[in-house]
Amino acid sequence: MDSNTTTRVSGNELLKAGCPTLAGTILPTLRDPQADRFSEEDTQFLKFHGIYQQDDRDLRKTGKKYIFMVRLRLPGGVMQPAQYLVCDDLCSRHANGTLRITSRQGIQFHGVVKSGLGPLIQQVNQALLSTLAACGDVNRNVMAPPTPAVDDLGKRVRDDARRVALAVAPATPAYHSIWVDGVELNLEEPANREFVDPLYGKTYLPRKFKIGFAIPPSNDVDVLSDCCGFIAIADPAGQLLGYNLVAGGGMGRSHGNAATFPRLADVIGFLPADRVVETARTVLTIHRDFGDRGDRKHARLKYVLEDRGAAWFRAELESRLGFRLEEPKPYRFETIQDRLGWGQQADGRWFLGVFVQTGRIRDTERLRLKTGLRQAIERFQPEIRFTPANNVILANIASSDRAEIDRLLRECGLDTAAQGTPLARASTACVAFPTCGLALAESERVLPGLVERLEALLAEAGLPGEEFNIRMTGCPNGCVRPYLAELGFVGRAPGRYQLWLGGNRPSTRMARPFLENVKEADIEKELRPLFTRFRDERQTGEGFGDWCARVIWPTLPAPAGSPTSAPAS
Repeated sequence: MDSNTTTRVSGNELLKAGCPTLAGTILPTLRDPQADRFSEEDTQFLKFHGIYQQDDRDLRKTGKKYIFMVRLRLPGGVMQPAQYLVCDDLCSRHANGTLRITSRQGIQFHGVVKSGLGPLIQQVNQALLSTLAACGDVNRNVMAPPTPAVDDLGKRVRDDARRVALAVAPATPAYHSIWVDGVELNLEEPANREFVDPLYGKTYLPRKFKIGFAIPPSNDVDVLSDCCGFIAIADPAGQLLGYNLVAGGGMGRSHGNAATFPRLADVIGFLPADRVVETARTVLTIHRDFGDRGDRKHARLKYVLEDRGAAWFRAELESRLGFRLEEPKPYRFETIQDRLGWGQQADGRWFLGVFVQTGRIRDTERLRLKTGLRQAIERFQPEIRFTPANNVILANIASSDRAEIDRLLRECGLDTAAQGTPLARASTACVAFPTCGLALAESERVLPGLVERLEALLAEAGLPGEEFNIRMTGCPNGCVRPYLAELGFVGRAPGRYQLWLGGNRPSTRMARPFLENVKEADIEKELRPLFTRFRDERQTGEGFGDWCARVIWPTLPAPAGSPTSAPAS
């Protein structure tokens, strides 16, 4: 650790130092039929295993009912058909019957009781999937462009993302011992007794770490929100030349704490494609060695960049790598939107983008999405890809199968040619109530109704069919990146939200806080004059976020951590 960092360490650091295998007493508690929950110490270790201990907050008045969220780590969001079918079955047998797509291209099981944890995670691993490092103070799921390759560039970038994901995975022996073999880790064996992760060290990272890959002009992974990002640079023929490295992005903040803030990543430099793995690992070690281990609210890599500067970071990185980065290459992002409906791949086969409002795969009276996807995947065996916008892509489909897939999904209520409204398709929400312990306000459960209300308000203002991205979170941690939205809602308390304005369509500009504490019932009252002004004052072709930045921003103070100049867009 850097000698200039604080010598005071948080309780989490002491826990990790005392048990570098991350085994804790998880297995004995798992075996105890009288226990419905894990100790406070073990709940921290469980996160490294991809598990959050929660309770059903709708039932708190009658006493806590402990449940668990289990998250899969899926590099690039890719899953094979047999794996998806296993997950579909497991959510019905051991969870609440739904699958939840995450904002980092993963899958979450909700409502798992303690007795279901072992069977669920064991069968996940038998399907050659894993939950290890989906949470915890390690690198999280590595994101990559979800749209199937329409040229060789897309395949190469996805391959690089998978290589990086493997290279930064933690090596703890406890995960396999507990969840696959079901046996206590033998600490008498020297390898276990003296275990130190070869990359992460004895105490892992100060906080979580995130890596993403993007291919301009699409920024569908919000790469500037990552701790470490790689922006693909290609020659005119579409061949990969290398990557622009970006570092120091992050969304989390706390209400009322000006020392915490969302931040866009700095563009650091350009590197050859064959150096991407070692660069990712080296950026991670800088976070490991310089991140704040005394204050977890100040422990992300973004604060290292904010405090020390991009020039310092580049010099430190080059010193560790042993080679110099080139200056960043020009690039331009234009959109973040997923490609929904049918599209053709480079190999002549087809893919189908399926809109999943708020990312929840389930059956309702109107739309039997869970049933339709299962039937299509069982019969036609497509590859499955999850998007950061919480949608599903079915890939590698033969042209001759398109009509039958359309018919099958239409019977379940899904018209593949007309999926959702423009505003709904551009809206995302975090899970929030009733399962997330950090939620201060509703998100997933209220967003669909809020979108309908905003559509009505836009129609009233003479803007029917207007599209701009909306992101809603139940707390300021910002899991769906509301601080990059054209219109962001951040939960403050039950039924109350902070409103952010002025992000842009390609997610290259931070929004700014507009209103601090708005009642959900008053959202129309607050936004009606804004939409009217937008209608009257917008320039030709100007989007809502761009109008807000041009007209409203000058009246708002810049939030802490705002860059002095925007990155290339």
